[in-house]
Amino acid sequence: MPNIRNVGIIAHVDHGKTTLVDAIFRQAGLFRENQHVAERVMDSNDLEREKGITILSKVASVRYKGTKINIVDTPGHADFGGEVERVLSMVDGVLLIVDAQEGPMPQTRFVLKKAFENGLKPIVCINKIDREHARPLHAYDKTIDLFIELGASEDDLFFPHLFTSGSGGFARVAPDGAEQDMRELFEMIVNSVPPPPGNPDEPFLLQVNNLDYNDYLGRMFGGKVLQGRLKVGDRLHVMHEGSEKRTGFNVTKLWTYEGIELKEVEAVEAGEIGMLSGLDDVHISDTIASTEITEPRAAIKVEPSTLSMFFYANNSPLAGKDGGKFLTIHKIRERIEREQAISVSIKIDPDGPTDAVKVQARGELQLAILIETMRREGYEMQISRPNVIFKRDENGDIAEPYEVALIEVPEESVGPVMEELSRRKGDMLNMSSRENGTTMLEYSIPTRGLIGFRSMFLTMTRGLGTVSSIFDGYKPYRGEVLSRTQGSLIAKDPGKLTRYAYEDIQERGTLFYEVGIEVYGGMIVGACSRDEDMIVNATKQKAATNIRSATSDSTTVLDPHKDFSLEQALSWLRDDELLEVTPKQLRFRKRVLDHSERRVSERRSEVTVG
Repeated sequence: MPNIRNVGIIAHVDHGKTTLVDAIFRQAGLFRENQHVAERVMDSNDLEREKGITILSKVASVRYKGTKINIVDTPGHADFGGEVERVLSMVDGVLLIVDAQEGPMPQTRFVLKKAFENGLKPIVCINKIDREHARPLHAYDKTIDLFIELGASEDDLFFPHLFTSGSGGFARVAPDGAEQDMRELFEMIVNSVPPPPGNPDEPFLLQVNNLDYNDYLGRMFGGKVLQGRLKVGDRLHVMHEGSEKRTGFNVTKLWTYEGIELKEVEAVEAGEIGMLSGLDDVHISDTIASTEITEPRAAIKVEPSTLSMFFYANNSPLAGKDGGKFLTIHKIRERIEREQAISVSIKIDPDGPTDAVKVQARGELQLAILIETMRREGYEMQISRPNVIFKRDENGDIAEPYEVALIEVPEESVGPVMEELSRRKGDMLNMSSRENGTTMLEYSIPTRGLIGFRSMFLTMTRGLGTVSSIFDGYKPYRGEVLSRTQGSLIAKDPGKLTRYAYEDIQERGTLFYEVGIEVYGGMIVGACSRDEDMIVNATKQKAATNIRSATSDSTTVLDPHKDFSLEQALSWLRDDELLEVTPKQLRFRKRVLDHSERRVSERRSEVTVG
């Protein structure tokens, strides 16, 4: 049986996990000394690099003294909790990375709790110990407190631990140690992570928790081989919990991970993490086994989706003008079905309307990343405001999803942030001051209250605050959360936004686009300074007879327009508005573009409510 260790890397977002993995690779000699290596090599997706977060779990391997170590990187962001669940079912131990300054955070608790539930023993890395304000021993004590809180046994409190720096490339037994490389970490993985269980002589068994798609090879799927051996050409069948269906197929290709590449092999056996091809219709949690095994394994459990959103085909007057290649609802549905097949927490609601795709997900960041990926691939669509998924409790009352949010703010921003959180129905659980002059706030808040909070929070703290949250179950409905206090400035006619009109409109609110942009009737061109919608003439030209001096014409200063990121744009929407997303542009619009029709539908909805 091969000498293997399978280890997952888990951490709170931004605790240096991916940088530490880079250091492990450098130490293992995966990169030549002079080879140019992209920073954060495990964040291979463009969006991951831009946002500085890991979205998809990935596998890579290193070799140390005859042992192959498969390393599985996981996202630290709670929206991608489904990815964490997936990874933990593939590994036999975890590296828990804790920031030496911040100590354990909400996601640390989340991922550690999951590791304990899966019976995995952690190796703790107190990371970034070479940073200013680092408090490695304090972080270590806080980690012990967290283990006790999560019900760890006496034995578990003597967990193996090291003091590390991903950027410095070292792992030390003590914070003031002299070690300058990662050797201690390799030794600890080999000695503390148990070898994978599973008998290579039993019938073949694997549960799918990794999916990929390649234009040349089609669907690739895999996970940890739980028992048995497999060769190219072997006959297997696929099963799914709760279904009687069995599909037989022959294995056409096999791969294992060597470094950061997939390497084609002829055979794999128990304990190895591999990928195979030979069948197209495969989903996460499917059981792949020899034909003598007839019972599927239990599906991987993930936390429920808390948000839903509608995707529509783009039917605006400017549809197809921005280089979009895929415009029909059929193409959009097909693409989201592909996403659903490889993601454990994105689901299409089968009861959604036929002219739209209703998508359910864990959080707004996850939805925003899906939309951003699609627009980069050439899709055009219209998106509704994200809404939380309500349920009824045992008494028939409405319950809604809640989050525990941990927020670090500079001292001068504490007042406004607390005011905003209470407006969003948040309840403070805890407040403490930090040595670096910031304040830590812990809040229980409905998921609705967090929609759009992150982007507003960054503005309020001038980008210096951090916010992270974690799902905290369903609780009683808290009443209306007021999302936006400004109405919309709606373009009256199609045409180009003129400088003359811009000057006029900027007195009534904030514009979203620069002069010269193409607009259409019913498109939202700005935010009104009052809480009411206003129709504006955005294409107004200066009349030829209206003579003003040349100097006054050029000295009128235009206010800067407000740019939106995708997450900000999604949270700014109201229920009667849509976001038009094309490869080049984000445009806000009213659902009903025609002004008189819109008034009729507004009156109708008022009557219905009354």
